[in-house]
Amino acid sequence: MTLLLIITGLLLALAGIIGCILPFIPGPPLSFLSLLLLSWAKGWQPFSVRFLIIMGLLTILLAVLDYLVPAGGAKKYGASRAGIWGSILGMPLGLFFFPPWGILIGGIVGAFLGELLAGKEGSRALKASWGVFIGYIASTALKLAFSAIVLFFYLKELL
Repeated sequence: MTLLLIITGLLLALAGIIGCILPFIPGPPLSFLSLLLLSWAKGWQPFSVRFLIIMGLLTILLAVLDYLVPAGGAKKYGASRAGIWGSILGMPLGLFFFPPWGILIGGIVGAFLGELLAGKEGSRALKASWGVFIGYIASTALKLAFSAIVLFFYLKELL
């Protein structure tokens, strides 16, 4: 049973890395789950309760930031309130209608349409959409960093 938990945890940690790039796989939650499995397999010795709580809170924070950072990118590039709301609403809608890349497509299209509805010209609306793309890249980088750190701690405690 212990070996099965350790192997499953390692696979989850690797899937977490992949999930940071493929939006239909929840990367950070899978990475966090790998820490829990390793802890369970080793009698809750490798990681402190404090460490696991902090990593769990960071996982939740990253899930929230996954939607807020692209919207923040739109704002940084001059999006109006309508453009920001368009990107926030477009991300889950896009993921639903255009998996797996719909979160990116929906955010970009949502910001663009929101800006057009707010009366901005095409080039300014496109600039806000570019901000969503930049925010999406930043969000992906944050998730990758977290999942890589989790994999590091997993391997460190495993060996």
